[in-house]
Amino acid sequence: MILSTGCQSIRRPAAKPPSTLAASFTPSRVDDLPPLDPALLQRPEYHYELGPGDTLEIEIVGDLLTRTRTIVGPDGKIYFNVLPGIDVWGMTLEQARNRLVQEMQRYVREEQPISVSLVEANSQRVWVLGRLNKPGVYPLAGPMTLLEAVSEAGGPAPAGEFATLSGPVTRATSGGGTDEAADLSRAFVLRNGQMLRVNFEQLLREGDMSQNIYLQPDDFIYLPSATAGSVHVLGAVNNPRAVEYLNRMSLLQAVSQAGGTLIREAFPSQVAVVRGSLTAPQIAIIDMNAILRGEANDIALEPQDIVYVPHSPYRVLTRYLDTILNTFVRVIGVNEGARAVSDRGANLGVNVPLGPL
Repeated sequence: MILSTGCQSIRRPAAKPPSTLAASFTPSRVDDLPPLDPALLQRPEYHYELGPGDTLEIEIVGDLLTRTRTIVGPDGKIYFNVLPGIDVWGMTLEQARNRLVQEMQRYVREEQPISVSLVEANSQRVWVLGRLNKPGVYPLAGPMTLLEAVSEAGGPAPAGEFATLSGPVTRATSGGGTDEAADLSRAFVLRNGQMLRVNFEQLLREGDMSQNIYLQPDDFIYLPSATAGSVHVLGAVNNPRAVEYLNRMSLLQAVSQAGGTLIREAFPSQVAVVRGSLTAPQIAIIDMNAILRGEANDIALEPQDIVYVPHSPYRVLTRYLDTILNTFVRVIGVNEGARAVSDRGANLGVNVPLGPL
């Protein structure tokens, strides 16, 4: 069936009855994916750069009456003593101090010894969300590892309950074999719109420090629920989203619930189904056109499968898989980040730094 709505044309595939589902659908593991970059484990030479929201304490050394606390404004400026607004956005503490000394000499002939200290870091942050005891947005005032950030957020919540950003405790029932409410196999770190290949199971369950990367400002860390029963339909569909897994869901049913494929933009002969952990995923390429023509059986999906309808044919499987995983984690990041800002937007005062979808 073809539906036309304005400038968009949408194909809504008709789902076949469960009896026509393929009985042996086994995705293949892709073994030549790039490993975690060892450079991410090196302690960075971190110099905090000031930005809006940071709180500073400034004084002319030896004159306690000049001691002042000031907040870097939305325009990046601070105000101290007789000085007009001084732009310190992007400066280190030492650079800001030198700028204040320089500006003070416009009003006082002798050079004034000025001290500047960081009281509260608010402009450099990391996002640590999901099934944790204290999910939130945490300041990054100095070098911080992934393990330190997860610890700051209280660690993975136990099965049965977990905290939310807004405070109340939510009940959850674990369907897996661990005592955690989080699915570590699908946890991820997102940086500049790209997923870092961190194995959370090795890090948090086995204590493997080869996965304990150093974080950068605006890194997004997410530990998803172990009980989610959804199929994620992404790519060239009208309404990319997570659809609830019900009743042995098929590929055509999932795509239909996502609004069907976009006729002019979709390439349904190479639909990908990705299954398993994010660090060792399995993938199958399905010719959905053949299913629609009745030349092949529909495919039975599993909860947490990722269905991706491409916009064009792929050439290299590893690049195709990389595109799918990065799209998946960005969508999850945008949704969860927006929920965090909605829950505590007045306090966070920040946008979700996840890059383009």
